[in-house]
Amino acid sequence: MEKSVGMTKVYEFRVDGRLTDQAREAFCDMRIEEGPEGARIWGEVIDEAHLMGILAQCRTLGLVVVSANRIAAGAS
Repeated sequence: MEKSVGMTKVYEFRVDGRLTDQAREAFCDMRIEEGPEGARIWGEVIDEAHLMGILAQCRTLGLVVVSANRIAAGAS
């Protein structure tokens, strides 16, 4: 596990289907884009615990995560 103080990373999560209002609220600090194949949620992730929390929130909301990838900052 990396411990870079002050160094956030940008992650992209792709999920099946459309997001409910509840899911949009849960990810209000991230950017959301919906398309025919599902939704793309992306934003800064502080550390591994934050990343695991996002994935747990997806599970709680019943979202099927198709992929979760770190992306280069500015590649949004």
